[in-house]
Amino acid sequence: MSRQKHFVLAAGGTGGHMVPAASLAGELRKRGHHVSLISDARGVRFPGLFDNGPGGVQTHVLPAGRLAGGPIGWAKAARAMVEGRALAIELYKHQRPAAVIGFGGYPALPALLAAFHHKIPTAVHEQNAVLGRVNRLVAGRVDAIATSYADVERLKDKYRGKARLVGNPVREAVLALRSQPYPLLEEDGIFRVLVTGGSQGASVLSQIVPDGLSLLPVSFRRRLQVTHQARIEDIDAARAKYAELSIAAELATYLPDMPEQLAWAHLVIARAGASTLAELTCAGRPAILVPLPGATDDHQTANAREMTQAGGARTIDQRAFTPVELAKQMQRLGLDPLALQNAAGRARSCGRPDAARDLADLVESLDQTNSALPIGVPLPTGKPSFA
Repeated sequence: MSRQKHFVLAAGGTGGHMVPAASLAGELRKRGHHVSLISDARGVRFPGLFDNGPGGVQTHVLPAGRLAGGPIGWAKAARAMVEGRALAIELYKHQRPAAVIGFGGYPALPALLAAFHHKIPTAVHEQNAVLGRVNRLVAGRVDAIATSYADVERLKDKYRGKARLVGNPVREAVLALRSQPYPLLEEDGIFRVLVTGGSQGASVLSQIVPDGLSLLPVSFRRRLQVTHQARIEDIDAARAKYAELSIAAELATYLPDMPEQLAWAHLVIARAGASTLAELTCAGRPAILVPLPGATDDHQTANAREMTQAGGARTIDQRAFTPVELAKQMQRLGLDPLALQNAAGRARSCGRPDAARDLADLVESLDQTNSALPIGVPLPTGKPSFA
């Protein structure tokens, strides 16, 4: 084991930031290191992600504003950032961390600014295929940029030398699916569809999917077994629509057994968030993806590009996401079991199951003198291939 160190992880806001931070915390603790988490009020709403028991991950909630709401909102955010940075500076005097790692989002900014003040080695992890606002802001000052995709938009060429492709860590329960075969699919057997539409902005899945499945040939429709995660505002209408169309469906606002549902699924219909794609590609499940049109910098469209180009997914722009289009794509995928199995393999080929290990190797190397960042895969130089 390497020398025992103390690492500070800075993440908050959404599960997309918190899940990879928790995965890295688990990997670092397995190696005997101490880990602290700096987060915000939203970030600590995810119970069970971090081991907060005795000897576990100590969590610190610091002020962190969000640059929104016009001049008054910006002023409030600036004050919160200054306050958060000051508290982190004091915290580091006592903790003396070996490195501080940010996972994007505004809660990471005060923690990184304080690390710059103390000249503590730093890194950021980018989950999406577009570098996020906070990561762009600090890209010139951090020691390393860990990415989840080979092509990362809005990453300046001058920073590509310190960027390394490691992937986006996923939960252990999802990682375990990688060693399991794609579920048996017979021409007249049950066809399991998993719809993950429980997040904000996913109402369109509840509005379109039932009607789209109703347009499938009767012989195919009768084989369907749908598990549909829906928003609480949408669930009653979606349940009634499935019942009206005589499509076997189970609906819930939250699926605590999501890894198990993913294990059984022959096809997934989902948005294209970074965590969703990391799990689909790690498990090897083909998908129909509908990127969220209002996502910052249209990053969901960028996220979906790799899996779609590999043949593991079909991406439908929300403007074209109609029942007719969904039924057309479903038939192309679902009526040819061999093609669907091949698509599963292509989805799997995009997975990066060693992301937690490679990210931990990278952050362990940050405080080593003259580290050449040998961890992970260097990003290609020049503009992304799709630009």
